[in-house]
Amino acid sequence: MSSDMSSNVEREARHKARMQRKKAVIDKSIEAASEERGLFLINTGTGKGKSSAAFGVLARALGHGMQCAVIQFIKNRSDTGEEAFFRTHPDVRWHVMGDGFTWETQDDAKDKATARAAWDQASAYLRDEKIDLLILDEFTYTLKYGWLTLEEVVPVFGERPWMQHVIVTGRAAPDGLIEEADTVTDMSLKKHAYHAGVKAMPGIEW
Repeated sequence: MSSDMSSNVEREARHKARMQRKKAVIDKSIEAASEERGLFLINTGTGKGKSSAAFGVLARALGHGMQCAVIQFIKNRSDTGEEAFFRTHPDVRWHVMGDGFTWETQDDAKDKATARAAWDQASAYLRDEKIDLLILDEFTYTLKYGWLTLEEVVPVFGERPWMQHVIVTGRAAPDGLIEEADTVTDMSLKKHAYHAGVKAMPGIEW
């Protein structure tokens, strides 16, 4: 056997041994994760894609025949691609309940009342055992601006049906909400076309 062939055989043997060790660790980890229950996920951070990631999970859940609901706390437009795609699905309840961003509304009292109405709808779903997945899009802003408090919302999340999944999106998720969550993803921004003067494009931004 040539030295090159011998080297390749040894390399393949080392690779196989590493993968066997890795498989044993992963298999043990999977076996240890035996609990089944609804999960509380948060997509936060300054980067793009928090809502988009949530809607990807929505598509996945619908593929499993789950009953789903979406409440948008800040967005007030009804011409987004995600709404056009998902709203007519028989297993999705879709609510656009925002008035727009605070610099657009310039009316804190109205924003607070709107957030309260959206939370009332969310609370109803958080008590509904028929809802398998609930997405609260841009919910974190209601806490950031003081329209809702952690003291009133955290217990409601904790008392939801055992198998219900919840996804919260938005920047600056507070520590108290993060502590309640099972999975938290912090999306950081490295670069954005907007900063180079490119306008928001349909199919990408909305």
